[in-house]
Amino acid sequence: MVKTTGPTNYQARLLLNELDAKSRESNLWKRVVKDLKKPSRQRRIINLYKINKFARDGETILVPGKVLSVGELDKKVDIAAMNFSNGAKEKIINAKGKAMSIQELFKANPEGKKIRILG
Repeated sequence: MVKTTGPTNYQARLLLNELDAKSRESNLWKRVVKDLKKPSRQRRIINLYKINKFARDGETILVPGKVLSVGELDKKVDIAAMNFSNGAKEKIINAKGKAMSIQELFKANPEGKKIRILG
């Protein structure tokens, strides 16, 4: 039987500890914890063109993985993710959006209201 250990990244473990208590109350954070406990090779990777296609202007998007810079972003969207490529951060800021970590989003919106998970 294979023993799952979860992420070995120290920052990811701290984030999971913070989210774990809140995940009992909120289905959004429960889903994020489930996705973040997966191995890094199974985490989601999403390009900006998909975010641009599915997100609405002014919306908050959560990606439990990495955001890459393929495509253009022409909407003002706040995006929270584990990692961003340098090009993706630049394109998000140029589109008047905000690139933040999942931990920053959790502190700003602990109830998880009006957040969409993509990926």
